[in-house]
Amino acid sequence: MTMKVVIDTNVILPALMSIDGVSNRLMLWLFSNERKISVVSNTLVMEYQDVLLRDKNRKIYEQFDEKDIVAFVDDICLISFHQKINFLWRPFLKDIKDDMVLETAFNGECDYIITYNVKDFAGVKEKFGIEVVMPKTFLKIVGEIE
Repeated sequence: MTMKVVIDTNVILPALMSIDGVSNRLMLWLFSNERKISVVSNTLVMEYQDVLLRDKNRKIYEQFDEKDIVAFVDDICLISFHQKINFLWRPFLKDIKDDMVLETAFNGECDYIITYNVKDFAGVKEKFGIEVVMPKTFLKIVGEIE
Protein backbone atom coordinates (compact mmCIF):
# COMPACT_ATOMS: atom_id res chain seq x y z
CA MET A 1 0.00 0.00 0.00
CA THR A 2 1.25 3.47 -0.89
CA MET A 3 1.48 6.18 1.70
CA LYS A 4 -0.60 9.26 0.81
CA VAL A 5 -0.29 12.84 2.00
CA VAL A 6 -2.01 16.19 1.61
CA ILE A 7 0.16 19.28 1.68
CA ASP A 8 -1.37 22.37 3.28
CA THR A 9 -1.01 25.67 1.44
CA ASN A 10 1.09 27.04 4.30
CA VAL A 11 3.78 24.52 3.31
CA ILE A 12 3.62 25.21 -0.44
CA LEU A 13 4.11 28.97 -0.04
CA PRO A 14 7.43 28.82 1.90
CA ALA A 15 8.76 26.29 -0.62
CA LEU A 16 8.95 29.16 -3.10
CA MET A 17 10.39 31.61 -0.59
CA SER A 18 13.59 29.77 0.32
CA ILE A 19 15.57 27.07 -1.42
CA ASP A 20 17.19 26.25 1.94
CA GLY A 21 13.96 25.70 3.88
CA VAL A 22 12.30 22.48 4.96
CA SER A 23 9.25 23.17 2.76
CA ASN A 24 11.44 23.40 -0.31
CA ARG A 25 13.18 20.18 0.65
CA LEU A 26 9.82 18.46 1.10
CA MET A 27 8.66 19.60 -2.34
CA LEU A 28 11.92 18.48 -3.95
CA TRP A 29 11.51 15.09 -2.26
CA LEU A 30 7.93 14.80 -3.55
CA PHE A 31 8.98 15.73 -7.09
CA SER A 32 11.85 13.24 -7.05
CA ASN A 33 9.81 10.40 -5.55
CA GLU A 34 9.16 7.68 -8.11
CA ARG A 35 5.67 7.05 -6.71
CA LYS A 36 2.83 9.51 -6.40
CA ILE A 37 2.00 10.06 -2.78
CA SER A 38 0.45 13.53 -2.65
CA VAL A 39 -3.27 14.04 -3.07
CA VAL A 40 -5.03 17.16 -4.34
CA SER A 41 -8.63 18.14 -4.98
CA ASN A 42 -9.97 20.83 -7.28
CA THR A 43 -10.64 23.12 -4.33
CA LEU A 44 -7.17 22.60 -2.89
CA VAL A 45 -5.49 23.31 -6.24
CA MET A 46 -7.53 26.50 -6.56
CA GLU A 47 -6.41 27.48 -3.04
CA TYR A 48 -2.75 26.85 -3.91
CA GLN A 49 -3.03 29.04 -6.97
CA ASP A 50 -5.00 31.78 -5.20
CA VAL A 51 -2.53 32.07 -2.33
CA LEU A 52 0.59 31.84 -4.49
CA LEU A 53 -0.68 34.52 -6.88
CA ARG A 54 -1.63 37.08 -4.20
CA ASP A 55 0.24 40.35 -4.68
CA LYS A 56 1.66 40.35 -1.14
CA ASN A 57 3.13 36.87 -1.66
CA ARG A 58 4.37 37.59 -5.19
CA LYS A 59 6.50 40.43 -3.80
CA ILE A 60 8.40 37.89 -1.70
CA TYR A 61 9.39 35.71 -4.66
CA GLU A 62 9.54 38.28 -7.45
CA GLN A 63 11.78 36.04 -9.57
CA PHE A 64 8.69 33.99 -10.49
CA ASP A 65 6.11 35.46 -12.81
CA GLU A 66 2.48 34.37 -13.00
CA LYS A 67 3.25 31.73 -15.65
CA ASP A 68 5.92 30.22 -13.37
CA ILE A 69 3.47 30.00 -10.46
CA VAL A 70 0.74 28.44 -12.59
CA ALA A 71 3.29 25.96 -13.99
CA PHE A 72 4.42 25.09 -10.45
CA VAL A 73 0.82 24.35 -9.41
CA ASP A 74 0.34 22.34 -12.63
CA ASP A 75 3.46 20.35 -11.77
CA ILE A 76 2.07 19.63 -8.30
CA CYS A 77 -1.03 18.28 -10.04
CA LEU A 78 1.11 16.07 -12.28
CA ILE A 79 2.77 14.36 -9.32
CA SER A 80 -0.45 14.01 -7.32
CA PHE A 81 -3.52 11.83 -7.15
CA HIS A 82 -6.64 13.81 -8.01
CA GLN A 83 -9.37 13.26 -5.46
CA LYS A 84 -13.05 13.92 -5.94
CA ILE A 85 -14.68 15.07 -2.71
CA ASN A 86 -17.50 12.73 -1.77
CA PHE A 87 -17.92 13.50 1.93
CA LEU A 88 -18.18 16.94 3.52
CA TRP A 89 -18.29 17.64 7.25
CA ARG A 90 -18.04 21.36 7.34
CA PRO A 91 -17.53 22.68 9.78
CA PHE A 92 -15.31 20.28 11.73
CA LEU A 93 -12.33 22.59 12.19
CA LYS A 94 -12.32 26.30 13.07
CA ASP A 95 -11.06 27.40 9.64
CA ILE A 96 -13.03 26.53 6.49
CA LYS A 97 -9.74 26.30 4.52
CA ASP A 98 -8.49 23.67 6.98
CA ASP A 99 -11.73 21.74 6.51
CA MET A 100 -10.98 21.70 2.77
CA VAL A 101 -7.54 20.16 3.46
CA LEU A 102 -9.12 17.61 5.83
CA GLU A 103 -11.80 16.67 3.30
CA THR A 104 -9.14 16.09 0.64
CA ALA A 105 -7.12 13.95 3.05
CA PHE A 106 -10.09 11.89 4.22
CA ASN A 107 -11.56 11.31 0.77
CA GLY A 108 -8.09 10.45 -0.56
CA GLU A 109 -7.51 7.96 2.28
CA CYS A 110 -4.36 9.84 3.29
CA ASP A 111 -2.04 8.87 6.08
CA TYR A 112 -0.74 12.39 6.71
CA ILE A 113 -1.66 16.04 6.49
CA ILE A 114 1.55 18.07 6.29
CA THR A 115 1.10 21.56 7.71
CA TYR A 116 2.80 24.22 9.81
CA ASN A 117 -0.47 24.70 11.72
CA VAL A 118 -0.70 21.34 13.47
CA LYS A 119 -2.76 22.82 16.32
CA ASP A 120 -5.43 23.95 13.85
CA PHE A 121 -6.14 20.28 13.07
CA ALA A 122 -6.93 19.26 16.65
CA GLY A 123 -9.03 16.10 16.83
CA VAL A 124 -8.25 14.94 13.28
CA LYS A 125 -6.10 11.96 14.37
CA GLU A 126 -8.70 10.81 16.89
CA LYS A 127 -11.74 11.18 14.62
CA PHE A 128 -10.28 10.35 11.19
CA GLY A 129 -7.04 8.45 11.87
CA ILE A 130 -4.96 10.92 9.85
CA GLU A 131 -1.63 12.04 11.34
CA VAL A 132 -1.06 15.78 11.23
CA VAL A 133 2.65 16.63 11.09
CA MET A 134 5.01 19.46 10.26
CA PRO A 135 7.23 19.13 7.16
CA LYS A 136 10.39 18.44 9.17
CA THR A 137 8.66 15.67 11.12
CA PHE A 138 7.43 14.09 7.90
CA LEU A 139 10.89 14.20 6.32
CA LYS A 140 12.21 12.42 9.42
CA ILE A 141 9.45 9.78 9.16
CA VAL A 142 10.42 8.98 5.56
CA GLY A 143 14.13 9.00 6.37
CA GLU A 144 14.96 12.05 4.27
CA ILE A 145 16.54 13.87 7.23
CA GLU A 146 17.73 12.85 10.67
